[in-house]
Amino acid sequence: MANPSLLFFSLLLLSATVAAAERIDDEDDLLIRQVVPDAEDHHLLNAEHHFSAFKTKFGKTYATQEEHDHRFRIFKNNLLRAKSHQKLDPSAVHGVTRFSDLTPAEFRRQFLGLKPLRLPSDAQKAPILPTNDLPTDFDWREHGAVTGVKNQGSCGSCWSFSAVGALEGAHFLSTGELVSLSEQQLVDCDHECDPEERGACDSGCNGGLMTTAFEYTLQAGGLMREKDYPYTGRDRGPCKFDKSKVAASVANFSVVSLDEEQIAANLVQNGPLAGNFLFLGSLYPLPGFPQRNC
Repeated sequence: MANPSLLFFSLLLLSATVAAAERIDDEDDLLIRQVVPDAEDHHLLNAEHHFSAFKTKFGKTYATQEEHDHRFRIFKNNLLRAKSHQKLDPSAVHGVTRFSDLTPAEFRRQFLGLKPLRLPSDAQKAPILPTNDLPTDFDWREHGAVTGVKNQGSCGSCWSFSAVGALEGAHFLSTGELVSLSEQQLVDCDHECDPEERGACDSGCNGGLMTTAFEYTLQAGGLMREKDYPYTGRDRGPCKFDKSKVAASVANFSVVSLDEEQIAANLVQNGPLAGNFLFLGSLYPLPGFPQRNC
């Protein structure tokens, strides 16, 4: 099979932000019951219990009592906000996650690294594909084209994970071999810039774009394996790229239409796509994203 083009799309998902009070009383226990695990547990369903379980599960510690109390207030707010989001979209599942002691602003600052989307004028556009016989559902994980879930940590490097995931899938379809590739190589070595927007460059933990990540990979000759260039979640180190250890390369890439049927057709025909979902103020979807039929 010839090397498939790497395809790119970006979806912006705006989650509604609903004001929530900082107080949780007996009346709210029923709300909490529906947005946390172990709803039938014999423990009292109250915020103190859930905060204690949250700290234990995710190894959370705080330097001072003041910081502890501050995080507890945020945690209570997020429980109520999660319940409000659950009502807005019953098809999603919300609850306590490792981010539940962060404000929406803190979450955006620490974890969202996608730079504003601006496609270059000379971007190669994917051809329009027929959509008559699309399957009702399709999952490349079931066909062996997707590596396991990875954790970017407190680094705004989501753009590198998105680009790497698409390249891993394309490499699998081309060779039959699923290889976990190095996001850290992009974080450390990719400083590719958008030629049409001054200062819009891939910047490690400070954000980037998949299109310029693909361009870097094309120019550099490829990406190393993750085991040869492991992820650290920091961008202060030197570039350690070794071209002799390249495991996968980019021949070309193209931009997919934002039409949903074209996204589906390209996904089925060409493999996993690179995309970013931006959640504004959404810290609590389980198991990681709202569950929808698509």
